[in-house]
Amino acid sequence: MQTNFIKSSYKVVNRRHIRVKVMQSIYAMHQNGSDNMEKEEKFLFYSIDNIQDLYLTMISSLMEICKKEKEFLHKSSLKHLATPAERNPNEKFINNSVFQILAENNSLSIAMENRKIDAWTLHDDYIVLLLNAVKASKFYADYMRTAERSFEEDKQLIVDLFTEIIVPNEKLYEYLEDDKLTWIDDIPLVNTQIIKQLKALKPLENDNFTVPKVYKDSEDKEYARDLFRKTILNEAALAKEFVDKTPNWDSERIAEVDTIILKMAICEFLKFPSIPVKVTLNEYLELAKEYSTPKSSIFINGILDNLVKELEASKKLVKTGRGLM
Repeated sequence: MQTNFIKSSYKVVNRRHIRVKVMQSIYAMHQNGSDNMEKEEKFLFYSIDNIQDLYLTMISSLMEICKKEKEFLHKSSLKHLATPAERNPNEKFINNSVFQILAENNSLSIAMENRKIDAWTLHDDYIVLLLNAVKASKFYADYMRTAERSFEEDKQLIVDLFTEIIVPNEKLYEYLEDDKLTWIDDIPLVNTQIIKQLKALKPLENDNFTVPKVYKDSEDKEYARDLFRKTILNEAALAKEFVDKTPNWDSERIAEVDTIILKMAICEFLKFPSIPVKVTLNEYLELAKEYSTPKSSIFINGILDNLVKELEASKKLVKTGRGLM
C-alpha cells in the first residue's frame, strides 16, 4: 500500500499573518517617507507570495538531506578499502516512507519548478550541516537500531527531526534571514504548517498531497489589499478617532507601531462590516503584544474599548451578519 499526505485545504497564510504583513508594509512606507501606494502594495503581495517559497525551501530540505545521505553511502561503498558496513550499508533512513512520498509527489515537484526553488543547489553546505546534526541525534540512533520498519515509525522520525533538529538550527535560520529579510516573521508560520502536515500523514492508496495555497480563498487576498489601501488612504481621518482619547500622550510620544495598529483596527471597525468587533479587538491586541512595547496592549485596549462604546452609541459601528458583536 502506498502512503501519502491526506488531501486537505491547507493554506500558508491566515488572516492574522495578513494583518502582520500589512502592518509591516505601512510601517516601512512611513519609515521610507514613501507616498507611492502602488509600489508599496506590490511589495506587500510580493512578500506574501514569497511565503510559499519559504515553505518549499523548508520542506525540500528534507528531500535534500535524504539525497545527500544516499550520495554519502554510495561513495563510501566505492572506497578502495571499504569496510563490510560501508559495502552493505543500513539503508533504513534513506528508504523512509516520508522521503519517498515527497520525492515522488507531483504537486510538490510542479510547485518547485514553477517557483524555481533551487536554494540547496548553491548552498548544499547547509544540507551537510543538517545531515550531520540528524545523524548525531538520539532520534536517528534509536530509529536505526532496529531493522523493522512501520509507517508510523517513519513518520514520527521525520516529525521529530524536523521539529527538534532542523527548525531550531541557528545556522539555517541565519541563512534564511539573510536570503530574504521578509521571511523573518514567516519562519514560525511556515514551520508550524509543515509540522501539521507531517503529523497528518496517513496511509493512502492514492496520491493526495497538495502544496498549500498561499491564501485560503480570493476573499483573503482582497482583504489584504483592502486593509492596506483603506488604512493608507484614510490615515488622517482614522487618527482623529483616537487622538482626542489620549490626553496624557502627545502624538509624538505614541510608538509608531501603536499608531499603525490603532489605525488598522479602527479601519476594520468602520470599513469592514463583516468582521466581528471582538475578532478585530483580539487580533490587534495580539499584534501589539508581539510587535510593540510591553505596555502597548494595555494602552491600545483602553483606547479601542472606549472607541467601540462611542461608535456604538453614535450608530457608526455597523456590522452585518450573525454573532458580529
